[in-house]
Amino acid sequence: MIQPKKIIIIGSAYPLRGGGIASYNERLAREFMIQGFDTTIYTFSLQYPKILFPGTTQYSTELPPADLKIKVCINSINPFNWIKVGNELRKIKPDIIVVRYWLPFMGPCFGTILRRVKKNKHTKVVCIADNIIPHEKRAGDTLFTKYFVKPVDAFITMSKKVLNDLQKFVKNKPSQFIPHPLYDNFGDKITKAEAREKLGIGLDDKIILFFGFIRKYKGLDILLEAMKILKDQNQQIKLLIAGEFYDDKKIYDELINRLEIRDELILHTDFIADSEVKYYLCAANCVVQPYRNATQSGVTPLAYHFEKPMIVTNVGGLPELVPDRVGLVAEPNEKDIAQKIIEFFQLGEDYFLPHLREEKKKYSWNNMVRAIINLADKNNL
Repeated sequence: MIQPKKIIIIGSAYPLRGGGIASYNERLAREFMIQGFDTTIYTFSLQYPKILFPGTTQYSTELPPADLKIKVCINSINPFNWIKVGNELRKIKPDIIVVRYWLPFMGPCFGTILRRVKKNKHTKVVCIADNIIPHEKRAGDTLFTKYFVKPVDAFITMSKKVLNDLQKFVKNKPSQFIPHPLYDNFGDKITKAEAREKLGIGLDDKIILFFGFIRKYKGLDILLEAMKILKDQNQQIKLLIAGEFYDDKKIYDELINRLEIRDELILHTDFIADSEVKYYLCAANCVVQPYRNATQSGVTPLAYHFEKPMIVTNVGGLPELVPDRVGLVAEPNEKDIAQKIIEFFQLGEDYFLPHLREEKKKYSWNNMVRAIINLADKNNL
């Protein structure tokens, strides 16, 4: 009997809550398992030191996923741990390591682990790169990324912008753009009525949703300015904000008070547990991503899964995933975002749904797994 390929995924996973990255890694592991691969996730015993973590807690309150093999063992700031984990993986001889790269801070840790592994002359390393050049720049970014990419055999990016950024660091290694698969692991779509009853929102209210961690590059402040424009025009639209502050909350509170728009907002600014995600997406008429800059966004495949039209800004990889009649594209300023929100409600949610449902068929997890396997194939490397 032929043994299944042994796959190791390195990155965030339970018990870390990790936002979209942890959910993605767990869903990817399940897809490998569905296709017959022996799959384990190696995640962090320490992901970020407290000084670098802006949220309230790094740990999930959900039940552990009983169907997954997860080893909690990587300490992101302990070089002795990196060597130990690398030596362990070298001896295990996985056929493929899939490593997530989203922040240069992880470069020394992952780069050292992978250098140890590659000494076995067997394991192929495929990186799924969320970002190569980070949204928020820090000293050491370029050096850490250069260190990380050297032992990697091939790369997958989920936006064309990251694929272009990658060329600044990697010239002669296989790389491929594969769109971010759908987040289909947050439950099935429910009715708007059920979702709004859960959240205490009126069934006839016009609701736009900002979803995810609140960071400067995501442009929530621009959207708040747009809400002031909508209020002044008596549009009677409400903004549901669902996500934890990773910026100074006081800055946003002061802006809300200055704009006098608190009555137009529904604030759920604690961390949103996986089991609660469906209520926020299904309660909204559309999802707004007012980003200042972006590569790709995990909110986009989430909106596709729950069949919610999107209004995105014309930055990074966002527009390429929201073609005509799936949503609307605005310039990253409050006036154009406000205008696109008005246009959305003039067209109506149903205008977008047939095209959105057709477009979402492209974003399968099978496509991602096949791309990883093909890139790791010895004939291609």
